[in-house]
Amino acid sequence: FVSHQVEILDWETKKQLCFLDKVEPNATIREIRLMFHKLYPRWYPARQSIKLDPKGKSLRDEEILQHLPVGTTATLYFKDLGPQIGWTTVFLIEYTGPLFIYFLFYFRMTFVYGLDERFTSSPHPVVNLACICHSFHYIKRLIETVFVHRFSRGTMPLRKIVKNCLYYWGFAAWLAYYINHPLYTPPSYGKKQINFAVIMFLLCEAGNFSIHVALSDLRRNGSKTRKIPYPTKNPFTWLFFFVSCPNYTYEVGTWISFTIMTQCVPVGLFTLLCFIQMTIWAKDKHCTYLREFKDYPSHRMPIIPFLL
Repeated sequence: FVSHQVEILDWETKKQLCFLDKVEPNATIREIRLMFHKLYPRWYPARQSIKLDPKGKSLRDEEILQHLPVGTTATLYFKDLGPQIGWTTVFLIEYTGPLFIYFLFYFRMTFVYGLDERFTSSPHPVVNLACICHSFHYIKRLIETVFVHRFSRGTMPLRKIVKNCLYYWGFAAWLAYYINHPLYTPPSYGKKQINFAVIMFLLCEAGNFSIHVALSDLRRNGSKTRKIPYPTKNPFTWLFFFVSCPNYTYEVGTWISFTIMTQCVPVGLFTLLCFIQMTIWAKDKHCTYLREFKDYPSHRMPIIPFLL
Protein backbone atom coordinates (compact mmCIF):
# COMPACT_ATOMS: atom_id res chain seq x y z
CA PHE A 1 0.00 0.00 0.00
CA VAL A 2 1.00 3.63 -0.46
CA SER A 3 1.58 5.30 2.89
CA HIS A 4 0.19 8.76 3.55
CA GLN A 5 1.74 11.84 5.02
CA VAL A 6 -0.42 13.92 7.35
CA GLU A 7 0.28 17.57 8.09
CA ILE A 8 -1.63 19.05 11.01
CA LEU A 9 -1.95 22.84 11.17
CA ASP A 10 -3.38 25.18 13.78
CA TRP A 11 -6.88 26.14 12.58
CA GLU A 12 -6.36 29.85 13.36
CA THR A 13 -2.71 30.65 12.65
CA LYS A 14 -2.21 27.91 9.99
CA LYS A 15 1.10 27.17 11.71
CA GLN A 16 2.30 23.60 11.30
CA LEU A 17 1.99 21.69 14.58
CA CYS A 18 3.26 18.31 13.38
CA PHE A 19 4.02 16.21 10.33
CA LEU A 20 3.13 12.52 10.49
CA ASP A 21 5.05 10.37 8.03
CA LYS A 22 4.18 6.86 6.80
CA VAL A 23 0.59 6.85 8.02
CA GLU A 24 -1.38 3.81 6.84
CA PRO A 25 -4.18 4.68 4.40
CA ASN A 26 -6.71 2.77 6.51
CA ALA A 27 -5.83 4.76 9.64
CA THR A 28 -8.85 6.27 11.38
CA ILE A 29 -9.14 9.81 12.68
CA ARG A 30 -9.07 8.35 16.18
CA GLU A 31 -5.66 6.82 15.47
CA ILE A 32 -4.42 10.14 14.10
CA ARG A 33 -5.66 11.86 17.27
CA LEU A 34 -3.63 9.37 19.32
CA MET A 35 -0.51 10.06 17.22
CA PHE A 36 -1.02 13.78 17.76
CA HIS A 37 -1.53 13.19 21.50
CA LYS A 38 1.88 11.47 21.75
CA LEU A 39 3.51 14.62 20.41
CA TYR A 40 1.34 16.99 22.49
CA PRO A 41 0.33 15.14 25.71
CA ARG A 42 -1.73 18.08 27.03
CA TRP A 43 -4.12 17.79 24.09
CA TYR A 44 -5.73 14.43 24.82
CA PRO A 45 -7.99 12.96 22.06
CA ALA A 46 -11.31 14.19 23.54
CA ARG A 47 -9.92 17.72 23.55
CA GLN A 48 -8.99 17.66 19.86
CA SER A 49 -11.14 18.81 16.97
CA ILE A 50 -9.62 17.60 13.70
CA LYS A 51 -11.03 19.15 10.51
CA LEU A 52 -10.49 19.12 6.75
CA ASP A 53 -11.28 22.82 6.62
CA PRO A 54 -10.56 25.41 9.35
CA LYS A 55 -14.22 26.46 9.40
CA GLY A 56 -15.67 23.03 8.67
CA LYS A 57 -17.09 20.32 10.92
CA SER A 58 -14.96 18.06 13.08
CA LEU A 59 -14.15 14.69 11.58
CA ARG A 60 -15.61 11.66 13.37
CA ASP A 61 -13.32 9.14 15.08
CA GLU A 62 -14.36 6.29 12.79
CA GLU A 63 -13.66 8.13 9.50
CA ILE A 64 -10.82 6.56 7.50
CA LEU A 65 -8.00 8.61 6.00
CA GLN A 66 -8.08 7.09 2.50
CA HIS A 67 -11.84 7.72 2.25
CA LEU A 68 -11.42 11.44 2.84
CA PRO A 69 -11.05 13.87 -0.10
CA VAL A 70 -7.26 14.13 0.35
CA GLY A 71 -4.22 12.94 -1.56
CA THR A 72 -1.27 10.99 -0.26
CA THR A 73 -0.29 14.16 1.57
CA ALA A 74 -3.22 15.23 3.73
CA THR A 75 -3.56 18.60 5.42
CA LEU A 76 -5.72 18.60 8.54
CA TYR A 77 -6.55 21.39 10.96
CA PHE A 78 -6.50 21.18 14.74
CA LYS A 79 -8.67 23.14 17.18
CA ASP A 80 -8.34 22.94 20.94
CA LEU A 81 -11.79 22.25 22.45
CA GLY A 82 -10.60 23.03 25.96
CA PRO A 83 -10.84 20.83 29.08
CA GLN A 84 -13.47 18.10 28.70
CA ILE A 85 -15.73 16.20 31.10
CA GLY A 86 -17.45 12.86 30.50
CA TRP A 87 -21.17 12.91 29.69
CA THR A 88 -21.98 10.42 32.45
CA THR A 89 -20.38 12.73 35.01
CA VAL A 90 -22.16 15.72 33.47
CA PHE A 91 -25.59 14.13 33.81
CA LEU A 92 -24.93 12.87 37.33
CA ILE A 93 -24.01 16.39 38.43
CA GLU A 94 -26.90 18.04 36.57
CA TYR A 95 -29.56 15.66 37.90
CA THR A 96 -28.36 15.17 41.48
CA GLY A 97 -28.62 18.92 42.15
CA PRO A 98 -32.39 19.31 41.52
CA LEU A 99 -33.11 16.20 43.56
CA PHE A 100 -31.57 17.60 46.75
CA ILE A 101 -32.36 21.27 46.14
CA TYR A 102 -36.07 20.45 45.96
CA PHE A 103 -35.91 18.82 49.40
CA LEU A 104 -34.59 22.04 50.97
CA PHE A 105 -37.90 23.68 50.09
CA TYR A 106 -40.10 20.64 50.65
CA PHE A 107 -38.87 20.24 54.25
CA ARG A 108 -39.26 24.01 54.66
CA MET A 109 -35.86 24.70 56.11
CA THR A 110 -36.04 27.76 58.36
CA PHE A 111 -33.47 29.66 56.30
CA VAL A 112 -35.75 29.40 53.24
CA TYR A 113 -39.13 30.60 54.48
CA GLY A 114 -38.28 31.69 58.02
CA LEU A 115 -41.17 29.66 59.47
CA ASP A 116 -41.96 28.71 63.01
CA GLU A 117 -43.05 25.23 64.10
CA ARG A 118 -46.68 25.75 63.06
CA PHE A 119 -45.74 25.71 59.40
CA THR A 120 -43.26 22.86 59.08
CA SER A 121 -45.49 20.82 56.74
CA SER A 122 -48.06 21.58 54.07
CA PRO A 123 -51.77 20.79 54.63
CA HIS A 124 -52.20 20.02 50.90
CA PRO A 125 -51.58 16.36 49.82
CA VAL A 126 -50.69 17.55 46.29
CA VAL A 127 -47.51 19.13 47.70
CA ASN A 128 -46.35 15.71 48.91
CA LEU A 129 -47.35 14.16 45.60
CA ALA A 130 -45.43 16.81 43.66
CA CYS A 131 -42.29 16.06 45.69
CA ILE A 132 -42.65 12.33 45.00
CA CYS A 133 -43.11 12.92 41.25
CA HIS A 134 -40.24 15.43 41.02
CA SER A 135 -37.91 13.08 42.92
CA PHE A 136 -39.00 10.09 40.84
CA HIS A 137 -38.24 12.00 37.62
CA TYR A 138 -34.66 12.83 38.59
CA ILE A 139 -33.94 9.45 40.22
CA LYS A 140 -35.08 7.85 36.94
CA ARG A 141 -32.72 10.14 35.04
CA LEU A 142 -29.81 9.16 37.28
CA ILE A 143 -30.56 5.45 36.83
CA GLU A 144 -30.76 5.90 33.05
CA THR A 145 -27.45 7.76 33.04
CA VAL A 146 -25.65 4.89 34.76
CA PHE A 147 -27.41 1.86 33.26
CA VAL A 148 -29.14 2.85 30.00
CA HIS A 149 -27.60 5.75 28.07
CA ARG A 150 -24.89 5.14 25.48
CA PHE A 151 -23.21 8.33 24.37
CA SER A 152 -22.02 8.87 20.79
CA ARG A 153 -19.71 11.57 22.09
CA GLY A 154 -17.73 10.79 25.20
CA THR A 155 -17.25 14.29 26.56
CA MET A 156 -18.44 17.90 26.57
CA PRO A 157 -16.49 21.12 27.29
CA LEU A 158 -16.05 21.62 31.02
CA ARG A 159 -17.11 25.28 30.78
CA LYS A 160 -20.62 24.29 29.70
CA ILE A 161 -21.42 22.40 32.87
CA VAL A 162 -21.73 25.64 34.84
CA LYS A 163 -24.42 26.92 32.46
CA ASN A 164 -26.24 23.57 32.49
CA CYS A 165 -26.21 23.38 36.29
CA LEU A 166 -27.50 26.93 36.61
CA TYR A 167 -30.39 25.94 34.35
CA TYR A 168 -31.38 22.69 36.08
CA TRP A 169 -30.54 23.68 39.64
CA GLY A 170 -31.92 27.20 39.34
CA PHE A 171 -35.27 26.09 37.94
CA ALA A 172 -35.55 23.31 40.54
CA ALA A 173 -35.17 25.92 43.29
CA TRP A 174 -37.66 28.28 41.62
CA LEU A 175 -40.32 25.59 41.18
CA ALA A 176 -39.82 24.16 44.65
CA TYR A 177 -40.04 27.60 46.30
CA TYR A 178 -43.55 28.22 44.99
CA ILE A 179 -44.93 24.67 45.22
CA ASN A 180 -43.85 24.33 48.86
CA HIS A 181 -44.64 27.92 49.88
CA PRO A 182 -47.02 28.33 52.88
CA LEU A 183 -49.36 30.38 50.67
CA TYR A 184 -49.53 27.78 47.90
CA THR A 185 -53.07 26.93 46.78
CA PRO A 186 -53.98 23.50 45.31
CA PRO A 187 -55.35 23.00 41.74
CA SER A 188 -58.76 24.49 40.91
CA TYR A 189 -60.43 21.17 40.03
CA GLY A 190 -59.09 19.28 43.01
CA LYS A 191 -58.58 15.51 42.96
CA LYS A 192 -59.87 15.05 39.40
CA GLN A 193 -57.21 17.40 38.02
CA ILE A 194 -54.50 15.89 40.20
CA ASN A 195 -55.40 12.27 39.39
CA PHE A 196 -55.51 13.00 35.65
CA ALA A 197 -52.10 14.67 35.87
CA VAL A 198 -50.54 11.79 37.84
CA ILE A 199 -51.74 9.21 35.28
CA MET A 200 -50.41 11.37 32.44
CA PHE A 201 -47.13 11.86 34.32
CA LEU A 202 -46.57 8.12 34.84
CA LEU A 203 -47.42 7.26 31.24
CA CYS A 204 -44.99 9.87 29.91
CA GLU A 205 -42.24 8.70 32.26
CA ALA A 206 -42.77 5.10 31.13
CA GLY A 207 -42.72 6.24 27.51
CA ASN A 208 -39.55 8.26 27.97
CA PHE A 209 -37.79 5.33 29.63
CA SER A 210 -38.94 2.94 26.88
CA ILE A 211 -37.55 5.20 24.16
CA HIS A 212 -34.21 5.53 25.94
CA VAL A 213 -33.95 1.73 26.21
CA ALA A 214 -34.83 1.34 22.51
CA LEU A 215 -32.19 3.90 21.51
CA SER A 216 -29.63 2.21 23.76
CA ASP A 217 -30.33 -1.15 22.11
CA LEU A 218 -29.31 0.35 18.76
CA ARG A 219 -25.77 0.72 20.08
CA ARG A 220 -25.07 -2.60 21.68
CA ASN A 221 -21.50 -3.85 21.87
CA GLY A 222 -20.20 -0.28 22.01
CA SER A 223 -21.10 0.54 18.40
CA LYS A 224 -21.17 4.24 17.53
CA THR A 225 -22.74 3.74 14.12
CA ARG A 226 -25.93 5.76 13.76
CA LYS A 227 -29.02 3.70 12.85
CA ILE A 228 -32.64 4.54 12.10
CA PRO A 229 -34.74 3.91 15.24
CA TYR A 230 -37.92 1.92 14.65
CA PRO A 231 -40.84 0.92 16.92
CA THR A 232 -40.48 -2.33 18.87
CA LYS A 233 -43.08 -4.61 20.46
CA ASN A 234 -43.29 -2.13 23.35
CA PRO A 235 -46.38 0.07 22.66
CA PHE A 236 -44.63 3.12 24.12
CA THR A 237 -42.14 2.98 21.23
CA TRP A 238 -44.88 3.16 18.61
CA LEU A 239 -44.52 6.92 18.71
CA PHE A 240 -41.50 6.29 16.44
CA PHE A 241 -44.06 5.82 13.65
CA PHE A 242 -44.79 9.54 13.81
CA VAL A 243 -41.80 11.43 15.28
CA SER A 244 -38.02 11.21 15.17
CA CYS A 245 -37.47 12.07 18.84
CA PRO A 246 -40.30 10.60 20.94
CA ASN A 247 -38.09 10.78 24.04
CA TYR A 248 -38.44 14.58 23.84
CA THR A 249 -42.18 14.26 23.17
CA TYR A 250 -42.61 12.21 26.34
CA GLU A 251 -40.30 14.54 28.31
CA VAL A 252 -42.41 17.57 27.40
CA GLY A 253 -45.54 15.55 28.28
CA THR A 254 -44.04 14.82 31.70
CA TRP A 255 -43.61 18.52 32.47
CA ILE A 256 -47.04 19.42 31.06
CA SER A 257 -48.58 16.89 33.45
CA PHE A 258 -46.50 18.29 36.34
CA THR A 259 -47.80 21.76 35.44
CA ILE A 260 -51.40 20.51 35.50
CA MET A 261 -50.78 18.71 38.79
CA THR A 262 -49.33 21.71 40.61
CA GLN A 263 -51.13 24.49 38.68
CA CYS A 264 -48.04 26.62 39.27
CA VAL A 265 -46.96 29.41 36.89
CA PRO A 266 -43.17 28.87 37.28
CA VAL A 267 -43.65 25.18 36.36
CA GLY A 268 -45.55 26.26 33.26
CA LEU A 269 -42.77 28.64 32.23
CA PHE A 270 -40.18 25.93 32.78
CA THR A 271 -42.26 23.56 30.64
CA LEU A 272 -42.44 26.15 27.87
CA LEU A 273 -38.64 26.61 27.90
CA CYS A 274 -38.19 22.81 27.89
CA PHE A 275 -40.46 22.54 24.86
CA ILE A 276 -38.57 25.26 22.96
CA GLN A 277 -35.16 23.73 23.72
CA MET A 278 -36.23 20.17 22.95
CA THR A 279 -37.87 21.27 19.70
CA ILE A 280 -34.52 22.76 18.64
CA TRP A 281 -32.72 19.51 19.54
CA ALA A 282 -35.38 17.39 17.83
CA LYS A 283 -35.26 19.42 14.61
CA ASP A 284 -31.47 19.16 14.55
CA LYS A 285 -31.55 15.38 15.05
CA HIS A 286 -34.37 15.02 12.50
CA CYS A 287 -32.30 16.90 9.90
CA THR A 288 -29.31 14.68 10.66
CA TYR A 289 -31.42 11.55 10.07
CA LEU A 290 -32.71 12.93 6.76
CA ARG A 291 -29.19 13.83 5.67
CA GLU A 292 -27.60 10.50 6.61
CA PHE A 293 -30.36 8.07 5.56
CA LYS A 294 -31.92 8.22 2.11
CA ASP A 295 -34.60 5.72 3.17
CA TYR A 296 -35.58 7.63 6.31
CA PRO A 297 -39.40 7.61 6.84
CA SER A 298 -40.66 10.80 5.18
CA HIS A 299 -43.86 11.05 7.26
CA ARG A 300 -42.04 11.50 10.58
CA MET A 301 -41.97 14.92 12.26
CA PRO A 302 -39.27 16.03 14.74
CA ILE A 303 -41.31 16.12 18.00
CA ILE A 304 -45.09 16.53 17.53
CA PRO A 305 -46.94 14.05 15.26
CA PHE A 306 -48.27 15.57 12.03
CA LEU A 307 -47.42 19.10 13.20
CA LEU A 308 -43.86 19.96 14.25
